[in-house]
Amino acid sequence: MIDLRSDTVTLPTDAMRAAMAAAEVGDDVYGEDPTMNRLQEAAARAVGKEAALFVPTGSMGNLLAVKCHTQPGDEILIERNAHILQFEMGGLAWLSGLTPQALDSNRGILDPDVVRANIHAHVPYYRMRTTLVCVENTHNYGGGSVYPLAVLQAIHAAAAESGVPVHMDGARLFNAAVALGVPAAEIAQHADSVMFCFSKGLSAPVGSVLCGTTAFIEQAMRVRRVVGGGMRQAGHLAAACLISLDEMVSRLADDHARARELAEGLARLPGVLVEPEHVQTNIVMCRLTAGPDACARLVSGLRARGVLVSQLTRDTLRLVTHRHIGYNEVYAALSALRECLEGA
Repeated sequence: MIDLRSDTVTLPTDAMRAAMAAAEVGDDVYGEDPTMNRLQEAAARAVGKEAALFVPTGSMGNLLAVKCHTQPGDEILIERNAHILQFEMGGLAWLSGLTPQALDSNRGILDPDVVRANIHAHVPYYRMRTTLVCVENTHNYGGGSVYPLAVLQAIHAAAAESGVPVHMDGARLFNAAVALGVPAAEIAQHADSVMFCFSKGLSAPVGSVLCGTTAFIEQAMRVRRVVGGGMRQAGHLAAACLISLDEMVSRLADDHARARELAEGLARLPGVLVEPEHVQTNIVMCRLTAGPDACARLVSGLRARGVLVSQLTRDTLRLVTHRHIGYNEVYAALSALRECLEGA
């Protein structure tokens, strides 16, 4: 199958499998797993933070960050289609007792002036206080859009004026770094905490990491334990993630190039609306102009032809490139798409 549903379908490399098998391990709940300790130190360095904490999933990393930055009854500012708000099961309300104020954006990129205007930090006791601003970089629902550094800096400054921290859902942070041609730390400096995933384009089988100050990570460690995230010989997982940091970042540019090729091919197909110039990383969003059932029929037809894609709404598809998608797979997928669309 040509699987374009997500970069989460990537399989570990042979080097990762060998490193996992040979990993030196200990009990991570006691802080005694040497491979995990090396990973957390390396992850913190990579994003320019004091400390890092390994978590099984990006959603857990975001959950810990939101919990540690806020108190029940607080308000957070977040983009309307952010992953934390739309795809993490209402965890911010369920487990942190928060009310989100959803802000409109341009393809997932918040306007610093809008953020500043909506921060309610110094209010009477009977009003909710804004205690956190969340940004997502790259923005999944925005088609893998990347925050310009100047915009991130302005948002961080606007929040800091009111003493409000910024958390970055950087699940695909290294895609953003490669797209901008800067180190990840240059992006992460504009957030007080950042989460990024090893298990997407970086191809590790499991794992994400939350980074911030030492005091923040100590607090997050306690919350991780509460929600069942304390693991034992987790160094087997950490070993693969170390390979991700060492060997998989530079190749993300290949995924971006193939996504652009895919988008340009989609733009030539009948009944497909796509903007190739907006494809900055490895995610391509496209809309179908046919009737309300066209997407479902297309997804089914593609599956029968060995191509998997994600349907996000009644008329919107998401296609994601990754390590297992070369140009041959791109062209084969486009051929299958043309067959389905012309046969509809």
